[in-house]
Amino acid sequence: MRHKRLAKKFGRSPEHRAQLMRMLCAALILNDRIVTTLKKAKQARKDAEKLVTLARKGTLAARRLAAARLRSPEAVKRLFNVVVPAQAGRNGGYTRITKIGTRRGDATEMAVLEWVLPVQAAEATPAETPAETPAAE
Repeated sequence: MRHKRLAKKFGRSPEHRAQLMRMLCAALILNDRIVTTLKKAKQARKDAEKLVTLARKGTLAARRLAAARLRSPEAVKRLFNVVVPAQAGRNGGYTRITKIGTRRGDATEMAVLEWVLPVQAAEATPAETPAETPAAE
């Protein structure tokens, strides 16, 4: 029986389901928004918000836990360097789900999962500076 079980099964094995949620969370972190089914978006929202709450601690242990959950070094780096600073003033509710209608093939309800506050495009890479030119006199 499924008494008080909150997670959906999605017709997958537990390992496949966990990998699906990891992939959706990593895609959200890297791309700032994803288009998926409504049920998958609702489940991915729970996982993504827990990751942001974990990353707000900023400790090495939090970084290692996030790396173990995401299994994507690029996503972990972007989560700590870009996403968390953008969500600094919020105490929760970091994501938004917007329904976009049904999919044509099987009439599944689709949704967009995105961050509430816009994440700046300023990545952790250093900006290139133009070579100094002598001033005209």
